[in-house]
Amino acid sequence: MSDDSRRCIVIDGQPIVRFGIRGLLADRYEIEEVPDGEGALQLLTDVGDFDVAVVEMSGGADGGLSGPATIRALHKAQPGLGIVAHARGTERHVVAEALEAGATAYVSKSSPAGELNRAVDAAAESERFVDPAARTGSGRRATLTRRQRQILQLYADGCSTEESAKRLGLSLETVRTHTKAILGRLNAHDRAHAVAIALRGSLIE
Repeated sequence: MSDDSRRCIVIDGQPIVRFGIRGLLADRYEIEEVPDGEGALQLLTDVGDFDVAVVEMSGGADGGLSGPATIRALHKAQPGLGIVAHARGTERHVVAEALEAGATAYVSKSSPAGELNRAVDAAAESERFVDPAARTGSGRRATLTRRQRQILQLYADGCSTEESAKRLGLSLETVRTHTKAILGRLNAHDRAHAVAIALRGSLIE
């Protein structure tokens, strides 16, 4: 482990799950494990800032903080923290609940280990990631890069392609290229359709 390794908190009530995630990430992250949200908040106080946290969504069964409550508390305690919601389900409402609470990424426990790797790395870079197994209501994948989300948010706010390019300091051709990629990722017919899909999937506000 190098001195500049990123730091990750793994929050899960099951020791074997924490052990598995540690094994997956330990070559790239300095790992701390806690069973609940209260322990994670104490860790932030005692140890300081972390780069990313993996939060089990079904926590709180013993009267502690639930998964969404833990996400909100962590986001408040360290606004720049990347947060990966880790849960059993892939249903739209489960994903939406996690993202609305402040999660940066969502990954299902039933997905391959590579998806958790991708989710953690994305969250550490403040990039939104939603597990491909978790679909929006129309069955489309909900994964966009940060730049793509910025452009789509501007479209949602009523900006034209030209206005979006000016606001982001990008060339018109670059924004058009991103827009084409957005339509492909969301399987959208046009910009308005892409905005509607992204809003339903909580990719933009």
